[in-house]
Amino acid sequence: MPVISKITVQKHNKDRYSIFTDSGRGEEYAFSVDEDVLIKYQLKKGMELDDFAVTEVLFQDDIRKAYNTAINYLAHRMRSEYEVRDYLKKKEVADPVIKEAVHKLYELKFLNDEEFANAFVRTQLNTTDKGAEVIKMELKEKRISPEIISKVVEEVSFDDQLEKAIKLSEKYAQKNKKDSSRILKQKIEQMLQRKGYSFAIIRAALDETDVEKENDDEMDALRLQGEKLHNKYSKLPGREYRQKMKMALYRKGFPMEMIDEFISEKENED
Repeated sequence: MPVISKITVQKHNKDRYSIFTDSGRGEEYAFSVDEDVLIKYQLKKGMELDDFAVTEVLFQDDIRKAYNTAINYLAHRMRSEYEVRDYLKKKEVADPVIKEAVHKLYELKFLNDEEFANAFVRTQLNTTDKGAEVIKMELKEKRISPEIISKVVEEVSFDDQLEKAIKLSEKYAQKNKKDSSRILKQKIEQMLQRKGYSFAIIRAALDETDVEKENDDEMDALRLQGEKLHNKYSKLPGREYRQKMKMALYRKGFPMEMIDEFISEKENED
């Protein structure tokens, strides 16, 4: 049975120790362990090591290495349990070792999915214009449990979300004055949906946003769009020209009476 003949501190890692054994054929390097494992198993010169003891020591050392790897990963920012497991898996750590390392991280309070979810929601709300639905989806991708997601997202203020949605709507409306009222409203709805706002908030935001244009403003927007279409279709015969113009402008959300007025203007110019 091999006997520990020497234990030395590794030159490039003072927290790890090289274990040398002698099985009667001379001293040879056997394995290395973390300082915590060395202390836990009271490894010392002259100790006999059977195969079971070596297997147990190496398993515990693998856990310690995985734990240290996870701690370094967590040093940059909070992570979900799934993120830590996935990171260790990519480092080719065995599943039983990951299980024990994660258990130790929970035990020492380095992992907590509810705390992570709360911090994640606060960060997203404070630094982005995302709505609660997108944030929920991102938490699902990080494998946070549905119970935790429901709990942390319920705490998101409706009024705060509405205030953000109104600001986004107003900004979008200012940038897209050329659109008809109907199309502008549709685009704002789609934009807010993409950003993850609920239908209740979208409806409330649209009620608070000046989307409906005055007739003169709507006509100005129509003329802006209509001039481009006129240049495109002006060489067509009269009946075909009118059909193309009406279809194109109607699809852009303008009312038919305004479209007819604009087409009449263009025909009178000719």
